[in-house]
Amino acid sequence: MKSQAEVTENMRAILIDWLIEVHLKFKLRCETLFITVNLIDRYASAQNIAKAELQLVGVAAMLIAAKYEEIYPPILKDYVHICNKSFSGPQILAMEQKILFAVDFDVKSHSPLRFLERLGKHAALTEEAFFFA
Repeated sequence: MKSQAEVTENMRAILIDWLIEVHLKFKLRCETLFITVNLIDRYASAQNIAKAELQLVGVAAMLIAAKYEEIYPPILKDYVHICNKSFSGPQILAMEQKILFAVDFDVKSHSPLRFLERLGKHAALTEEAFFFA
């Protein structure tokens, strides 16, 4: 995030907190959230993000991750609604395209989720314990 001109680490943290709430509201898989954050970070390392587009990048990254990971991902209209109509469907789809080109369509990444799943199974933790511990 240090290479970003307008976006700070604190702004990224606020975005991730909001995306966790969206993730829980849509009842998405944990892997979807991990892929979303990974896509945001990889896009931010490749492109400068304007402050006004930060939420758009987050929503588009979650749309990509949900399409990749979920059996029944939320539809585009749901993402427009969750942003309080700050962004239109075509804007979200255009950002989705920019993100995919920036990461060379490599959506899947290694995440700590598998380790956390094994640890949680061993410690008999619930899914909520991973987020609120």
